[in-house]
Amino acid sequence: MTIRLGTNPIAWSNDDLRQLGGVTPLETCLAEARAAGFEGIELGHKFPREPDALRAVLARHELALVSGWYSSHLLEHDAAAEMVAMRPHLDLLRALGCEVLILAEMSNAIHGDRSAPLSRRPVLPEAGWSRFARRLTELAEAVRSEGLTIAFHHHMGTIVQTGEEIDRLMALTGESLALLLDTGHATFAGADPVALARRHHRRVRHVHCKDIRPAIMAQELTADSSFLDAVIAGVFTVPGDGGIDFPAVLAELPGYSGWLVVEAEQDPARADPLTYARLGRANLALAVALSGLPT
Repeated sequence: MTIRLGTNPIAWSNDDLRQLGGVTPLETCLAEARAAGFEGIELGHKFPREPDALRAVLARHELALVSGWYSSHLLEHDAAAEMVAMRPHLDLLRALGCEVLILAEMSNAIHGDRSAPLSRRPVLPEAGWSRFARRLTELAEAVRSEGLTIAFHHHMGTIVQTGEEIDRLMALTGESLALLLDTGHATFAGADPVALARRHHRRVRHVHCKDIRPAIMAQELTADSSFLDAVIAGVFTVPGDGGIDFPAVLAELPGYSGWLVVEAEQDPARADPLTYARLGRANLALAVALSGLPT
């Protein structure tokens, strides 16, 4: 696989705040994703979860399944229990030919709670890191044995949010665990996505290409807003419409092969999904060309 450009349905229908795009049919999302020129799309809450049904709806729009988010709770139980809970999701991704499983640790996460300011996000105690990393590595090894790679998604409002936490996770976990680099979440957390890509390029197996509007980010951080209120305010946008240097990020991923996914949650009533999908894809394709990555 070389570079392929995909998208995420969150621009059409938000998974964490379902009133955003709640009335938008799945068929509209898929038709517009294809019209914007994307080859594939990640899972969202409106997608069928039975392999034949999912394969059929994607085939109607000539889209591949890129991957899908999984919420782990490895602070609460061990890898064996997590593997049992993950089984339906893993089997679905495998049946659809995916190579990567996106995983984020959701124990005590606050990103889906509009009443919770970002300052209240969970922080993993010092004593908890080794056990968490051990369980995560064990889970990644089990998934790898079935032909997929877990790409860990650092995320605002979770225990792995900052650049330092990403570095620590990569240092403590085994090579079976890959990293999902999310440019928007990294920047919002105060990290430099270019530097993160440089430090961890050997482990990056999936990239969420999300841009940031710097003025809105500063406003929401000063106000200590909730994550979802920041989304509604427009903190995220598509590549090329904010402050992140995407050619510089991608240039730090030499030899990268796989999906680059435009994932930029906005209020679809204020940011027309098709308009922004086309803008994001065009800007991302240009960034790939400028970065020197093979296409």
